[in-house]
Amino acid sequence: MRTRETLYRAAAAASLAALLTPGAAPAASAQNAAPQAAVQSPPAPAAPRSATLPKPVERTLKNGLRVIVVERAGVPLVTAQMLVRSGAEADPADKAGLANMTATLLTKGAGARTAPQIAEATESLGAELGSFAGWDGSSVVTNVMTSKLDADMAIFADVVLRPKFEEEELRRQRDQSLDALRVSLGQPGTIASWAATRVLFGETPYGHPASGTPESLERITREDVVRFHQTYYRPDNAVLVVGGDIRPDAAFAMAERLFGAWAKPATPLPAAPAAKVGDAKARVLVIDKPDAGQAAVLLVRPGLRRTDPDFYRGIVTNSLFGGGYSSRINQEVRIKRGLSYGAGSSLDVRRDVGPFVISTQTKNESGDEVASLFMSELTRLGTEPIVDAELTPRKAVLVGNFGRSLETTTGLVGRVAALAQYGVPVSEIDRYIQSVQAVSPADVQKFASGRIGAKESSLVIVGNASAFLEDLKKQFPNVEVIPVAEVDFNSPTLRKK
Repeated sequence: MRTRETLYRAAAAASLAALLTPGAAPAASAQNAAPQAAVQSPPAPAAPRSATLPKPVERTLKNGLRVIVVERAGVPLVTAQMLVRSGAEADPADKAGLANMTATLLTKGAGARTAPQIAEATESLGAELGSFAGWDGSSVVTNVMTSKLDADMAIFADVVLRPKFEEEELRRQRDQSLDALRVSLGQPGTIASWAATRVLFGETPYGHPASGTPESLERITREDVVRFHQTYYRPDNAVLVVGGDIRPDAAFAMAERLFGAWAKPATPLPAAPAAKVGDAKARVLVIDKPDAGQAAVLLVRPGLRRTDPDFYRGIVTNSLFGGGYSSRINQEVRIKRGLSYGAGSSLDVRRDVGPFVISTQTKNESGDEVASLFMSELTRLGTEPIVDAELTPRKAVLVGNFGRSLETTTGLVGRVAALAQYGVPVSEIDRYIQSVQAVSPADVQKFASGRIGAKESSLVIVGNASAFLEDLKKQFPNVEVIPVAEVDFNSPTLRKK
């Protein structure tokens, strides 16, 4: 019996011979032609399997440090994450980037070790050590073999409790950050993202760039960094999550030994501002960058808090709309129309209301068309029925990503820390899959129409305005235009005085 592969090869050979033979007919007879491969749809996702996760155990030390332990035997690795529940939202108004700078400098000299000595000691243990800040939290994370845990955690404790914050390291980090920012601010995507943040959040704590601006980084001093660390890095504002090949009792004893003497300050923790979404109405903003090779287009609007009851309906809706290659907005912008290499959306949940963003980059001439598509597709999402056949694969993506994130101790610890950061019970990690699966097409349509409607959304386009501005004004008469040279990201108005 001739296999399909043999038939294909025979057909290819016959076609080649016909092309090379003078006067040969261009087409073979129907009965000799190889059968055409049928176009098949991919199989439907299998039913999700329940995850079997180790049960977290927790204890609070006398100084207020919350310690959560997730034992997972079988692989001799341990991950520890010290989460401080303050991040870029705590930056002073004129010192944007301070939380990020403080977190970055933690590993650049601590205890008796310099930055190179920390790097060398960590490498000699085969460990990983890093520090970073987000909007609502700052973290130090280490990952090491169980047999090297004690030595590694001694370095970890120094980094958290006893950073040096040396002037030379501050200058070096500032120079590196400034170089990166200046390069990045030449890109339409960065400009659009920063502008959208200001449009949505104004002068509230989420309104500035978390990385800082070139101007704000120049203002940050060593005294600012030390003060930020003393103010927010305190045991009653921190959570230590330990996961992997370690017994809970051993982890609690280690936490007590390393962090039990961490003194809780007598002064109360500064209260976080309550309102974080700006009061500005929906806007259409164009930043004119004549030398831009393409236009960045963003739609931005208020999204959700992490503790919002609509959280799972929100992440499923985002997955369907813009959470991957087969999502709706990518199909409309890239696959059907070829207007971009890719379009997507994100629902950034935070302690307070975070942003919902749709974004892409396109040629300057189609900036107005993409902006219109963002609005129309978001409206369609909330007005037209959604079918299970479209929703099921997008839920499978969420469930699959969740499962993959739990395959490593670092991923497991990160998931638990994220729940602790926002005051969500850590037991919710066991309900993730069933909560995603419970979201129905009607839930998605209701969420889209009620929580992320196009009417309350703002548009930001950065590019060569001469290529799209007139057509954009036909759809959105209220367009504002700011020349790129007049933009000031330190100002809530985005305009230089």
